[in-house]
Amino acid sequence: MAKTVAFYTLGCKLNYAETSTIGRQLAEHGMQKATFESGADIYVINTCSVTDHADKKCRKVVKEALRWNSNAFVVIIGCYAQLKPAEISQIPGVDLVLGAAEKFNLVSHLSDLSKKEKADIFNSPIKETNIFIPGFSEGDRTRTFMKVQDGCDYFCTFCTIPLARGASRSANIADTIKRAEEIANTGVKEVVLTGVNLGDFGINHNQNFLQLIQELDNLDHIERFRISSIEPNLLNEEIISFVASSKKFVPHFHIPLQSGSDEILKKMRRRYERNLYEDRVSQIKKIMPHCAIGVDVIVGFPGETEDEFLKTYDFLNALDISYLHVFPYSERPNTTAAKMKDRIPVKERMRRGEMLRILSEKKRRHFYDQHVGTVRNVLFEKEEHGNVMNGFTDNYIKISAPYDPLAVNEVQRVILNGILDDGTMACEPNFSEVLQLS
Repeated sequence: MAKTVAFYTLGCKLNYAETSTIGRQLAEHGMQKATFESGADIYVINTCSVTDHADKKCRKVVKEALRWNSNAFVVIIGCYAQLKPAEISQIPGVDLVLGAAEKFNLVSHLSDLSKKEKADIFNSPIKETNIFIPGFSEGDRTRTFMKVQDGCDYFCTFCTIPLARGASRSANIADTIKRAEEIANTGVKEVVLTGVNLGDFGINHNQNFLQLIQELDNLDHIERFRISSIEPNLLNEEIISFVASSKKFVPHFHIPLQSGSDEILKKMRRRYERNLYEDRVSQIKKIMPHCAIGVDVIVGFPGETEDEFLKTYDFLNALDISYLHVFPYSERPNTTAAKMKDRIPVKERMRRGEMLRILSEKKRRHFYDQHVGTVRNVLFEKEEHGNVMNGFTDNYIKISAPYDPLAVNEVQRVILNGILDDGTMACEPNFSEVLQLS
């Protein structure tokens, strides 16, 4: 009987793409994917290290896996596994820990699934992790996360990603297009380009991100491409102009800011100042007023006084953006910021984070209000609660509509009617266009 394997993914879209890739590798070797609650023979937990809760989250998932099958073979991979393999090996029930270079060779470690008294560790120095392994997520019929870049050369003072994933690298454009064509054959309608530092695509091939998206725009059978996140210093005018005129790239950018204070940006070792960020937002909105712009921001970084925080708050409040992803600063071992003085109390970090989350909701509401009565393309996704389906417009407005099985995984033109109590947008078919076509 085929061995069963269940997966649990913590963290970013890139992790989801890699989990799916590893799942396909195991399936090719005769293993059968199972649900987490099925009591699988093998549990693979793909971890994150962005916050200081990696240990607690990992322990909880391991404990839950063993609750479903106390004899399950438990494997830990991902950024946390690269950074703290010895710590993970002490978690009761863990049998195997694979670092960044080893996780894609998981199948070679599964010949013996007997429980271990102490976990085996295979973890190469991160400088040896220099091969790019492509991948894409699966399981959602409408959207896939396509990994086109890995690693980072920036070494921001708060971040462990270069230590966990190594140097920036990618496949070349030709190989990336082949991977996108493979995805096209699965029937998904939207591809989200993902990476650690997406704008650095092609750095090891004398190619660049603009060249990649220009090629992808000509690909058949995929209706929409979305850029997951791109650094402001790498989001140049050419990329913005191309997206504005693109056939398939949607009007949506997610641009990390981290702080609206130049002093804090310098301490973070970011590669821009707030004026550049403001200029990028202005460029986007000038040629795409309907474009959604998401922002990452960190609050409570060491040395961030109340005045510095208010600079960030006021800067974001004045910007024409659509939503925020807010992260209270979290000390990460082996980072420069962890050694800095003037730490902000955790309670104060939470207070500042809550202020920005409230601002985010106001920004999102305002962005949605601006689009009431307009016509947008919506990709409908799935059924929820038996009679409601959701989808997203090209510019990332979440839509709720009565469930229609014929609409799932279809792009439809709709009129946005108004904001519902749950914060989503109601819609109706654009009958004027339907009548013109009939």
